[in-house]
Amino acid sequence: MTIETGRKRADYAADPALSRGRLHAEAPSPTRNEFRRDCDRIIHSTAFRRLAHKTQVFVYHEGDHYRTRLTHTLEVAQIARSLARALGLDEDLAEALALAHDLGHPPFGHAGERALDQALSGYGGFDHHAQALRIVTDLEHRYAAFDGLNLTWETLEGLVKHNGPLTDRAGQPVVRYREHGVPAAILAYDKIQELELWSQPSAEAQAAALADDIAYDAHDIDDGLRADLFALENIAAVPIIADILRGIDAKTPGVDPDRRAHETVRELITRMIEDVIAETERRVKAHKPSAAEVRRAAGPLIAFSPAMQKADKDIKGFLYPRMYRHERVMHVMSEAEGVVRDLFAHYVVKPTDLPAVWADGIDTRDEGVRARRIADYIAGMTDRYAQVEHAKYFKATPELK
Repeated sequence: MTIETGRKRADYAADPALSRGRLHAEAPSPTRNEFRRDCDRIIHSTAFRRLAHKTQVFVYHEGDHYRTRLTHTLEVAQIARSLARALGLDEDLAEALALAHDLGHPPFGHAGERALDQALSGYGGFDHHAQALRIVTDLEHRYAAFDGLNLTWETLEGLVKHNGPLTDRAGQPVVRYREHGVPAAILAYDKIQELELWSQPSAEAQAAALADDIAYDAHDIDDGLRADLFALENIAAVPIIADILRGIDAKTPGVDPDRRAHETVRELITRMIEDVIAETERRVKAHKPSAAEVRRAAGPLIAFSPAMQKADKDIKGFLYPRMYRHERVMHVMSEAEGVVRDLFAHYVVKPTDLPAVWADGIDTRDEGVRARRIADYIAGMTDRYAQVEHAKYFKATPELK
């Protein structure tokens, strides 16, 4: 299929000129629209910069060629912009949501998140989506007039709804939050600036979420192959990969293995992007929604076709046991969890070892607030800094490799 470029704004797209605004009123920029301004603020934030040294799947000791949270984020942003451009969505809002979606991840990725969630089990737990919201609304201290980045309502809404609505219309938690409830940080902010937690997010937020899925599938295959966790012939058991390989081998027989692998990843990204575009155009033709109707819909507008949903599930089903649960990866992540648990326990006992800006007044705080503040500090660490801090207070720090 041919993807349009320079397409006019779709009826269901967000319009920066009609943004619901920012919590703290600011004069408009003479050179940038409101969503472009959000992108720039995220890029210049401390939390964004730290993503360069935070784990995606492999910690930094494994080598320089694997994805970090930052390189993953940039790849998601590229795909989100491609989808937005082809569908007539606002590219800046889609990019802002892609850039911000992983800001709340602690060191060592999901291993660090599990450790902090356990440490905060009596105080509401730890959720990286809620942490991202805390970062952009409170923890970044770059501006004289307010805490956080003072992003637009549309960016904040899309950030917390990365996986869709959090509640039903009656306020009851749904899907991933059904068991433990919506994180307290999200509920607290929603009282300050209502984010309509029950509604679908914007089409741009939906595009950014799918871009995340596409990037995960394609680039985790790439990293898994590079790490020798599996071979291309193994993942050929997934039908869409087998079909891609047949096409590559027919077009370029005898191509060297590395190029064959890269061509597979490239073709997978292309197919998934084109599938989202075709499926979305089919849905738009059937329903002709406005931007407001996208939010009121029962399900997402931007989506994979049923066939690609199955392919996505097949890929994740292959990767889960062979990559994310691989013995080598699990060993490193288990030790990484221990580093985070140790740090949390140490700062609870000796909060004066925190930097002055974090330790100031912490002894007078109640246990829950103190625990959250310690978690905020640890969550902001990079992988390397967490290990350096661990080595200060413990006789043995794992090498994580």
